[in-house]
Amino acid sequence: MSEHEEHEDGDPLPECPPMVSRDLKSILVTSVLQLEEIDVGLYRGKNHWIPLSRRLFGGQIIGQALVAAAKSVGDHLYAHSLHCYFVRAGDPDIPVLYNVDRVRDGRSFCVRSVKAIQRGEPILVLQASFHLDQPSPLMHQFSMPEVPPPEDLLSLEDLIRFVLGRKPDLEQKVKQGFNKVLANEVPIEVRPVNPLQFSREVTTEPKRMFWVRARGHIGEGNMKLHVCVAAYISDYSFLGTTMMSYPAKRVKMMASLDHAMWFHNTFRADEWMLYEVNSPWAGGSRGLVQGRLWRRDGVLAASCCQEGLIRLTAPKDRSKL
Repeated sequence: MSEHEEHEDGDPLPECPPMVSRDLKSILVTSVLQLEEIDVGLYRGKNHWIPLSRRLFGGQIIGQALVAAAKSVGDHLYAHSLHCYFVRAGDPDIPVLYNVDRVRDGRSFCVRSVKAIQRGEPILVLQASFHLDQPSPLMHQFSMPEVPPPEDLLSLEDLIRFVLGRKPDLEQKVKQGFNKVLANEVPIEVRPVNPLQFSREVTTEPKRMFWVRARGHIGEGNMKLHVCVAAYISDYSFLGTTMMSYPAKRVKMMASLDHAMWFHNTFRADEWMLYEVNSPWAGGSRGLVQGRLWRRDGVLAASCCQEGLIRLTAPKDRSKL
């Protein structure tokens, strides 16, 4: 969308802000994904960004668990896949312990199992496989969708300010939610490709795309760290894609059940990547979402999949006796 394209009701969207300096070290590196080593294979992670649900952000637990697993393998091995289950909601008010089990050490593959623990009970169980990078005669991928570049799009924060300014009669609960998002800075930058999908005012297919990157600078030379940051990013605004076909429905509870990722190529998580997300199925109070993270040059960096629990608020009975 160009910066002067009009909204469906005729209101022009605000101009895209100029690019800002990004010299500061990414908070994902200096804080969120920094683990304290307590003992051999045992780490403690602190919490940073807290979603409106007041539960720990699932991407943070995945990212921290992957950091713990990566600390136990050699520098020549890189994560190529992870699979995890969320078994309890995380409490943002206490740190998380990560216990790493060295399942297998082979010549070209290593497998690690990680338990994320609070109050003596697991909140997430993750298994990650690490691989020695090897050449392959088999190479193919889908084509990256054609979308406007991130510089031509509005940030999530700018879209929120636009909606708040354009709709003063919004429900108080919605206003409070938007203001909390603005007050509690997410450590990643997001620029939706289609702003109309962000507002949930229209019914669309459960598909969306947005540009995403870590705030701040991470730099080159540490692919293990970029993979952990991508794991953090992968859970952002992921399961909510299931609700795009039901704008009138109100969610009572939404929680991730499991999450999987496959890492295909090198990338930098502090540079713009296109996140292409769709929900091919929902039913039984569950929804399935799939995602692809594309490098800006069209290379497929990673694939993701998640199933989540979705419970809706029962409609009010408006009948009169």
